Amino acid sequence: MRPSRIVLAAVLAASFAAGCNKQTTPAASPTTAAAASSAQCDLPPEQVIATYKVDGAEQKVTYGDLSSRIAPQLNDLEKRKQETLKRGLEGFVIEKLVQAEAKKRGLANEDALLKSEVEDKVAQPSDDEIKKVFDQAKAGGQLPAEVTIEQVKPEIVKMLTEQTKREKAQALFADLKSKADMQVMLPEKRVQVEATGPSKGPDSAPITIVEFSDFQCPFCGRAKNTVDEVVKNYGDKVRLVFRHFPLSFHENAPKAAEAAACAQDQGKFWEYHDKLFANQQALKVDDLKKHAADLGLDAARFNECLDSGKKAEIVKKDQSAGEKAGVSGTPAFFINGIVLSGAVPADEFKTIIDSELKKTK
Repeated sequence: MRPSRIVLAAVLAASFAAGCNKQTTPAASPTTAAAASSAQCDLPPEQVIATYKVDGAEQKVTYGDLSSRIAPQLNDLEKRKQETLKRGLEGFVIEKLVQAEAKKRGLANEDALLKSEVEDKVAQPSDDEIKKVFDQAKAGGQLPAEVTIEQVKPEIVKMLTEQTKREKAQALFADLKSKADMQVMLPEKRVQVEATGPSKGPDSAPITIVEFSDFQCPFCGRAKNTVDEVVKNYGDKVRLVFRHFPLSFHENAPKAAEAAACAQDQGKFWEYHDKLFANQQALKVDDLKKHAADLGLDAARFNECLDSGKKAEIVKKDQSAGEKAGVSGTPAFFINGIVLSGAVPADEFKTIIDSELKKTK
C-alpha cells in the first residue's frame, strides 16, 4: 500500500475504532457486514420463507416474522453498511483531492504532499507531554505501580506521534474538502429513535441528537468534549438527548447510569453527568454517593434512590431502545435519525448538521 493510502486508511479507520463495543460475539468487519447486508433480499413481510410441521400441521415463517425476531442485528448490519459507504466515499474523494493538490503545487505525487503537510510538521513530543500521559495512565490504574516512565516512554512517544499525524492529516483533508466545496449526495439511512430522557436545547430545535452512552467507556468520555463543542457552536439549533447504554463488560457502568437517573430527580443530571465523565476511574457505589454529596444533592434521598435499584428499569428501557436501533457500541449518536458512531471529530457532526439545516431553509 502506498504511504498516502496508509495515512488515509489510518484516519478513516480511526473513526471505526473510536468506541467501546460489545464483546459478546466477534464483531463483523465493516466490509463483511456491508456485504451481508447488501446480499439480503428485500422481501414483502407476508412472504413465506420457511415451513415446518408440528403434530402433522404445517407451520409457516414469514419474512416479517424473521425480521421482527432479528431486528437489532439487521439494524446493526444496515448501520455498518451505511458507515462503510460513507467512509469509502470520503476516502475516494479525499484521495482525488490530495492528488489534485499535489499536482497543483508541482510535487511529484500525493506522498510528497502528505510528507510536507503531515510528516514534516509532526514534532517530537515534549517531556512534559510524555509525563502527562504517563501520570494519567498511572492514576487510572492502566499501568502497574512498579512500571517506570523510561520503560514505557517509546510506546507513549509512538502513540502521541501517531495521534498528531492523524490530527494534521484530518486538518489537511478538511481544508481540501472545504476549498473544493465537497457536497455529498449519498442518501442517508434514518433510524427512528425516541428522543426521551434528559436533554439540552429547545424542543423546537431543527436538529435533535440522541446520544447512547456509557459512563465507564473512555471513548464516551472523550466524546463529551466534542458534544459540548457542537452544542455550544449551534446554540438553540440543536437539542441533545442523553440515553443510557452501559456495556456488559463495564461492571460499574449500570450503577453509574442509575446514579445519573437519581441525580436527574433532583434536577442535577448534567452536573452529575459531567462529574462521572471527569472521574471515570471512580464509579463504584461509594464513589457515586460521594459525587452526589460533592454536588450538593440531598444525600439521604440520593442514596435511597441508588440503593433501591428503582432506576434500573429506566436504564434497561434505554438499552432496549438502543439495541432495536442497532447500537452495538458506545458512544452512538442519532442526528435527526442519521447514525454517527464513535468518538469522532466535531467536523463529522458539523457535516451532518449543516446538511440537515440546509434542508430546513
